Amino acid sequence: MIEVVDLYKSFGPKQVLRGVNLFIDKGESMVVIGGSGSGKSVLIKNIIGLLRPDSGNVLVDGRDITGLNEKGLYEVRKKFGMLFQSAALFDSLSVWENVAFFLMRERGMKEKEAKEVAVDKLKMVGLAGVENLMPSELSGGMKKRVGLARAIAYEPEILLYDEPTTGLDPIMADAINDLIVELRERLSVTSVTITHDMHSAYKIADRMAMLYLGEIIETGSPDEIRNTQNPIVRQFITGSAVGPIKIEV
Repeated sequence: MIEVVDLYKSFGPKQVLRGVNLFIDKGESMVVIGGSGSGKSVLIKNIIGLLRPDSGNVLVDGRDITGLNEKGLYEVRKKFGMLFQSAALFDSLSVWENVAFFLMRERGMKEKEAKEVAVDKLKMVGLAGVENLMPSELSGGMKKRVGLARAIAYEPEILLYDEPTTGLDPIMADAINDLIVELRERLSVTSVTITHDMHSAYKIADRMAMLYLGEIIETGSPDEIRNTQNPIVRQFITGSAVGPIKIEV
């Protein structure tokens, strides 16, 4: 479904991605782990076409998106839904208007029909009866679920999750993990998640990839990553301050 080939991306003198190679099969849940500043967000923005690489290729469902113009990228992006780290809700719109925003704006769906779809998707993420609330009336976990309802509203083939459990307490974070697994199974979507939350990664991943200094240094199943002998990966997954990864303070 997604293939990243020898991807390089720099910002001025700072080289962020240094030849990333990653293959994600259709229907698979891939979790990319790595520390802050390792290039996870830059990678996911290249996958959806929000950034263009300096060199290399990104193929989505067999189509190389790196040379597409804005019109071509727009068509490819219709395959994607994305849950942003901060949920990225519109403060001035009600919950259902947030979920239905692109249905009305891009698909020309009438308000009544769009609201019905929004209410249905909100129920799917466990938020029945909140459609008329404003984002300011929601908890952090509720905002994440509204963002997820919006991501699935137009039935994408691929769901991207940017640090889905960041800022949530452990119980709510685990509820989001369960929801990610449930939606993948119910909707048969391909999922790509970037996170540094190892509890979340182990729970939702079919496969995991470790991004370090702009390169994928190891890929494997959750059990293979858990039992890795790679000292860099091992230090990261155990959260140890001692090891080859140097901490800047």
